[in-house]
Amino acid sequence: MNFRKYLALTRLGMMEKLHYRLGTFVTLFGNLIYLVLIYFLWKAIYASSGSDVVNGMTLNDTLVYLVLATALFNFLEVFLVWDMSREIQSGSIVLKLLKPMSFRGYSFWSYIGENIMSFFLTFLPTFIIINILTKGSIALSVNLIFFVVSVIMALVINFSIDMIVATICLYTESTWGLNMVKESIVLLLSGASIPLAFFPETLRKLVQYLPFRCIYDMPLNVLLQKPGYTLGSGLVFTLLLQLAWCLALTAVGSVFWNFSLKKITVNGG
Repeated sequence: MNFRKYLALTRLGMMEKLHYRLGTFVTLFGNLIYLVLIYFLWKAIYASSGSDVVNGMTLNDTLVYLVLATALFNFLEVFLVWDMSREIQSGSIVLKLLKPMSFRGYSFWSYIGENIMSFFLTFLPTFIIINILTKGSIALSVNLIFFVVSVIMALVINFSIDMIVATICLYTESTWGLNMVKESIVLLLSGASIPLAFFPETLRKLVQYLPFRCIYDMPLNVLLQKPGYTLGSGLVFTLLLQLAWCLALTAVGSVFWNFSLKKITVNGG
């Protein structure tokens, strides 16, 4: 396998991310407003509960989790569905299909460049600021290594889910509504919007085996060293579950794409 072509795509993705710096800053500003709203919302929730600990989490625990979840969302999020929908409508997707490499591989490594820049522009600064404000509440030890491994698998899972939804574009040509539903489901069931500790017991037991939780909740719990996510206490099971979903979703997405590609129709020219 020639990795030089993939590295070239990654560099292009990084350069494209840097080219649209204003868009990045607008996103960061919007997230800042979102985090302010989250702060006052959860502060009110804890005040009304009459307890400093709700479902095993303090207000500080909840805020740290949600702030990092937002930063992780900005790091992992790609716009594959939107991009493919526009390319199908314009017909420009044909140019990518004619390239001497798979469309899936081309898309993945292109977005990897954007993910890398998002990591340095959004997640890393947020992580440092949170750790300073909480006076080192996030341990800096071997958990960082396992967090990196977990995040890499989360990236693959997130891309695979997006690729499956994007492939539906080949049939519908427009997936605005479908993508909004997908985003809502992922953000809710992954714990990015509401920590899974606040879910009803039955729903929490169901969600813990779904792939959505592998995207945000698992990496964050590994980073924060929550009970059940440390060496000798469920960490191996967590990583193996992520790996299983990586392989399963990649395989399903690949089969679905290869089958759907035979039925492609595009507009434009």
